[in-house]
Amino acid sequence: MLKLPFVLLYTAMTFLAWGVYGILLHQGQEDMGHSYLKPFVGVGIAYFLIAVLGAGAMLGGRKEKGFWSFTGTLLSLAAGSVGALGALGVILALAFGGSPIYVMPLVFGGAPVVNTLVTSWIGNTFNKITPLFVIGMVLVGVGMAGVLAYKPKSPKKTEATTSLKIESIAGQSELLLADASNAKASDEDGKKSSDEKPGGFVSILLSIALAIFCWGAYGPVLHLGQMKMGGSRLRPFCCVGLAYFAIAVAAPLALLSFDQGEWTVPGMFWSIAAGTAGAIGALGIILAFNSGGKPVFVMPLVFGFAPVINTLTTMWLQSQLDKINPVFIGALATGICGAVMVLVFAPKATHGPSPKAETFPDNPPAIEPSSAQLYDNLPSAPSAFKPNEPST
Repeated sequence: MLKLPFVLLYTAMTFLAWGVYGILLHQGQEDMGHSYLKPFVGVGIAYFLIAVLGAGAMLGGRKEKGFWSFTGTLLSLAAGSVGALGALGVILALAFGGSPIYVMPLVFGGAPVVNTLVTSWIGNTFNKITPLFVIGMVLVGVGMAGVLAYKPKSPKKTEATTSLKIESIAGQSELLLADASNAKASDEDGKKSSDEKPGGFVSILLSIALAIFCWGAYGPVLHLGQMKMGGSRLRPFCCVGLAYFAIAVAAPLALLSFDQGEWTVPGMFWSIAAGTAGAIGALGIILAFNSGGKPVFVMPLVFGFAPVINTLTTMWLQSQLDKINPVFIGALATGICGAVMVLVFAPKATHGPSPKAETFPDNPPAIEPSSAQLYDNLPSAPSAFKPNEPST
């Protein structure tokens, strides 16, 4: 039964959490000396706590439909792996000098397109592509180009100002000392902005592309894993958490000798907070679907509002709300509209039944949702996005 107020509440919970994901991650990175890997460890710890320990405790304490299967486990681990690599792409984009104000909107705009194309390939529905879907893809491309061309220029000491505002909100007095000691370094980093170094800007674009393609493929792969486990929700989610632990915690710890920066309590706090925001967003999606919401209107709301929350929050923290570039806002709105069109007018299977989910011989057959319903009741991880449902 559709419970509209709860659907809207859980949807809002998702786009608010995913909207601040990149901001929290960027803050953690700044507080650890622009480290590449240390914030990644914080995100991995958050996902391990929520998706492995938390979901595992729930799995052991109640009867969960479905079952463990070898194929389902492999697919779910693969989904968690691409989700973690997508999170790494965001971290690298920020580490190379990118700002959340345009990095996250680009990821939010591009991931639904990749997701829909992968879903269409799996469901063999390319022949169902409509002109409105193509127009949506064009709008996403135009919006992305505009966001990159007219992205706001960061003023001097922006990072220090942002840090001070976040500190006052969280009441973390230790960060005042950290920012005082790093203010000079922030000014020097500002002079070495990626806009002044073509190599750095190319690295940002490649990192964003990694996030877009990985997070775009995450949902379809996880859905296949879920179907191979008889429609289970918590089992694939546990596998996602294990993959995050292996890629975002175990692997980086072995490579820390090649990493810059240093461990700090504030940096780990904000990095873990970013991973928690991603998991909260995933929980919101699951709750919205369980309350009767459908991807056809839940996901356009999520991917429409999350980049708006990201942009407004970033500009507020940088005291730039009075300096918003109208062309940048127009480009952002164009990309959002395109992403929503891609989600709404995605190719839909209309001929023949969809493949069945695996079941034990003594169980009745479980019907797999069509490709148009790909993300109903699908557990996810924004930073692992769930476009077209979709996320950390």
